[in-house]
Amino acid sequence: MRKKLIAAFLATVAGTIWLVGPALAQGGVGSPSGTMVLDGNQLPPAPLPFGGKIEEDALQSTPWWSPRVVPPAEAPNVLLIITDDAGFAVPSTFGGVIPTDTMDKLAAEGLSYTSIHSTSLCSPTRAALITGRNHHSAGFGVISEQSTGYPGYNSIIAPDKATVGRILLDNGYNTSWFGKDHNTPAFEAAQSGPFDQWPTGMGFQYFYGFVGGDANQWQPNLFRNTTQIYPFDGKEGEWNLVTAMADDAIGWITDMHQIDPSKPFFVKYAPGATHAPHHPTKEWVEKIEAMHLFDDGYEALRQTIFENQKKMGLVPQDATLAAWPSEHIKPWDQLTDVEKKLFIRQVEVFAAYAAYSDHEIGRVIQAVEDIGERDNTLIIYINGDNGTSAEGGPLGTPNEVAFFNGQNMIPAETQMKWYDVWGTEETYNHMSAGWSWAFDTPFDWFKQNASRLGGIRQNMVVSWPAKITDKGGRRDQFMHVIDVVPTILEVTGIPAPKSVDGIDQAPIEGTSFAYTFDKANADVPSRHTTQYFEMMGQWALYHEGWLLSTKVNRTPWDAFGPANTDPLNNQVLELYDLTKDMNQTTDIAKANPEKVKEMKARFVEEARKYQVFPLDASFAARVAAPRPNITAGRNEFVYTRPMVGLPQGDSPGILNASYTITAEIDVPEAGAEGMILTSGGRFGGYGFYLKDSKPVFLWNMVDLQRIRWEGNEALAAGKHVVEFDFKYDGMGAGTLAFNSFSGVGKGGTATLRVDGKDVDTQAMKETLPMILQWDESFDIGSDTLTGVNDADYSPPFALTATLEKLTIKVDRPELLDADKAKLGAAMKAASD
Repeated sequence: MRKKLIAAFLATVAGTIWLVGPALAQGGVGSPSGTMVLDGNQLPPAPLPFGGKIEEDALQSTPWWSPRVVPPAEAPNVLLIITDDAGFAVPSTFGGVIPTDTMDKLAAEGLSYTSIHSTSLCSPTRAALITGRNHHSAGFGVISEQSTGYPGYNSIIAPDKATVGRILLDNGYNTSWFGKDHNTPAFEAAQSGPFDQWPTGMGFQYFYGFVGGDANQWQPNLFRNTTQIYPFDGKEGEWNLVTAMADDAIGWITDMHQIDPSKPFFVKYAPGATHAPHHPTKEWVEKIEAMHLFDDGYEALRQTIFENQKKMGLVPQDATLAAWPSEHIKPWDQLTDVEKKLFIRQVEVFAAYAAYSDHEIGRVIQAVEDIGERDNTLIIYINGDNGTSAEGGPLGTPNEVAFFNGQNMIPAETQMKWYDVWGTEETYNHMSAGWSWAFDTPFDWFKQNASRLGGIRQNMVVSWPAKITDKGGRRDQFMHVIDVVPTILEVTGIPAPKSVDGIDQAPIEGTSFAYTFDKANADVPSRHTTQYFEMMGQWALYHEGWLLSTKVNRTPWDAFGPANTDPLNNQVLELYDLTKDMNQTTDIAKANPEKVKEMKARFVEEARKYQVFPLDASFAARVAAPRPNITAGRNEFVYTRPMVGLPQGDSPGILNASYTITAEIDVPEAGAEGMILTSGGRFGGYGFYLKDSKPVFLWNMVDLQRIRWEGNEALAAGKHVVEFDFKYDGMGAGTLAFNSFSGVGKGGTATLRVDGKDVDTQAMKETLPMILQWDESFDIGSDTLTGVNDADYSPPFALTATLEKLTIKVDRPELLDADKAKLGAAMKAASD
């Protein structure tokens, strides 16, 4: 009879669910302890019909509870770890010299993977990682800060591509995300929302991290869910996000287990390391310094790593390295003593950051061990979302914001000003590209270079003690980060949904690599046979061991040069047989013209399928391109009360334009000080404030220069109007549409006024062309995080005058027809 009742009940729900046997024994259908496992067709599942009985009298009625959704029996916990800007040779696990003890230990008890690939850039890789779709399919052809109005490039993960977080959440998992979130559009990062593209809107119950591409690890733009938090206040030099996010993850994992030990967890763990700024603690810097790993220079480091990799069997014994790129990066023996000293400091801080981050990851894994869940936890630890970054340029930089504004060759002698504080809160530091080249060994080139393996070939370790028995095994099959989602779904027994929130889902484009967990499949051919790569006009196609790739025509630090206007056809194509030449040293394109033609046609086919067109080879031009933020189309902004935390992508933009900022204030009898308006911080931005009752306007030119306007008299008690008026001399950002930077970063003349009277006028020879410090915000009435001028004040520097009204008027230049004709002709000539 019981079986008949169950069968009848299941028939009424039209295949939406199936019930787990053990759950029936706990209380049966309709009981408070009843559970169900979804069949995966629809998320969330359709409401079940009431299965009890309702009479007029409760005593004559039968209660019924809808079963609780649970994953399939024995579905594992999942800890998905991905580090940032780390090439193949960063970890000791794969031949590097930087100690990564946690990754080493996981490799010894699990599997090492030598051929998983990224997209060559941060958030595109991460979009692919969490959706199981190619990065253009997921809207992330580039980072959100470069997004353009095309489906493959708008930085919006469409609702037909539900994330792994959402799928697991609706199937009964606890889900969380720690660290870097670079998949929220820059124009949807404000507190006005919408929040559907934040982690909490994409299926992650809990988020603790930063929203942009990187963060000051000492004073980050930090969020818990969608609320900004400041746990580092009052802990200068003591608090660091690398440790803090490990602490928070440990707390969350432990709490979830205590609340319901039967409910598995999914954690995406994405530290900021080793993306710039490189911010390790002093303890870790001292540990690495004592090891003297880098004293012989970057070429010697590269050779040491290569020999390590040969000993480990990671590269063939007869493999060779590509020639050192002397035309781009000075050989070590040609450097000055000052450059050598500086560069060693830069790389020791980078290495300390990598080792420190790996250590904190180990603490999170230990927490899983402590709650007794280690055996049934699948850990996927991916080293890098792209190759090592060279965005510091050949000389490195104390301030990455300078790179994004065209200042990428700061002399070593100038940088030595920051030598003793390198890696502290006083720098936003990056290292010389020579080290980056070495850390991508045995491959070459860097992050951003989608046509070279140094930009796209990563490695990872996978551990799952309950299921993976080939301890210390190695897997060399070709894989891509899009393969992670289907792997997780396969091992959890959860099918990809056909519909989510009533929206038909696009197919998962990755291929599960769960088959490699079986020792018998250690050497079987890869099931992922074809994969395209494209980033900013550089592209490649992998197919069954062959790789067609475009010759690199732009270094990552050359962001402001003219872009290739026909990146599909105006390229030198190279061909490699990776089965014989695993690190792209021998181009065989000329000997195989038909193969080149075939592979290019296949790339075009893949590009059409996955939203890669239209190709765009520009870099910096896209940073300054207009996009649909909440200020788009407005030229006047009025504020009547203090407000902080508005991100750069959603605040009034005044770069490459004329503007007037007017503040109506009431000064108390005792005088006043404090911030009226600021945007940016210590590493680039502006501030309008009162100091000793005198108005000050200051432009922080990426921490290299500070240009200051100041009133000569203290403001008397009472009402005043203080105004800063800037007249821009350039043609504006409109020139970028013609692949020309001639209109941006130009100078102008600014005047500070008090009550209608000019009190200070100065010319600026140049202005910031592209971006303010992105992990700082637009603040009114006080200053969050870092200040634009440490010599004048320390945040929060609250305004003690009453702000009655603040008005910003922006006058953006418009190109004349003659300008457009001239720029168009120049672009055509460059293309020809």
